[in-house]
Amino acid sequence: MAESPHREEKPRNRVVDSISRRAENALKEDYGKARVMASDAVQSQAYLYPIKGIFYFLAHRSLWQPLIDRIIPYGTLTISVIAAMFTFTYLPQLAVLLLFNGPLAVYSTVLLTLNESSILIHMISRTWILQEALMDTFDGTLVSRNATAVVQQGREVKPGSDPMKKLGKVFKKRFDKMSLTAMVRYFMYLPLNFIPVVGTIAFIFLHGKHRGKVVHSRYFQLKSWSESQRTQWLNNHTGAYASFGVVATLLEMIPVASIFFSYTNTVGAALWAADIESQNNAMVKETAPNLRQAAENAKEL
Repeated sequence: MAESPHREEKPRNRVVDSISRRAENALKEDYGKARVMASDAVQSQAYLYPIKGIFYFLAHRSLWQPLIDRIIPYGTLTISVIAAMFTFTYLPQLAVLLLFNGPLAVYSTVLLTLNESSILIHMISRTWILQEALMDTFDGTLVSRNATAVVQQGREVKPGSDPMKKLGKVFKKRFDKMSLTAMVRYFMYLPLNFIPVVGTIAFIFLHGKHRGKVVHSRYFQLKSWSESQRTQWLNNHTGAYASFGVVATLLEMIPVASIFFSYTNTVGAALWAADIESQNNAMVKETAPNLRQAAENAKEL
């Protein structure tokens, strides 16, 4: 005896309803996370610090010396990498992106090539050219903002009026170099650029989000925060660090001027750290004291 078609439809309808409910719940969860991130970013105003860094850097000539000392080797590296990338990778990538993006491929490929050039320049310069200079810029900015006590936890600070000349011997490790995981993650995100406009925006956001997680690596080192403290802080302020990272990434994507923005972004990160220290930022009213108390408790054990 043949089964009734109504009996077949009921299980099928239940499966469809179950999938629909799960999809709806997933969308609600993602929307909720996005709202929390957006609220965190707006409350902290972290996205403004890269811009503040530009004006602060321009207004304080004493911070210019590390940039002046590195401008020739960095400029040579930048021109060489961008020229090589556009010579050898632009046309092959344009041919691929034309299949996905149509006429927009010209612009998408330029952005992709600049992104690739930016990450290569970032990797090479942070490892061999700018590491010490950016650390000095970060520390010097903290000193100029009267956060000398923090800097003294990681290096000698001499008497004087010029914040850069006050910086002495370093006895706590330098900036973290770009990890292998970060490089792998970057290349995993590259295919997003095959999606017109939206894919490129998503790529910049994801790259900027992870870029934001390392902007305070020096600050965390100076504070001697454990890995768990860093993770807790970053998880509590995901939106703030993502917004800083996205703006910093966009600025450092600008050809030739990227070295300037590498320094101003470092200044901006230090200004942010100084505000955290002075609790002159809405994001630190509850979280920072808890982390400081946890650090003090750990020292007593």
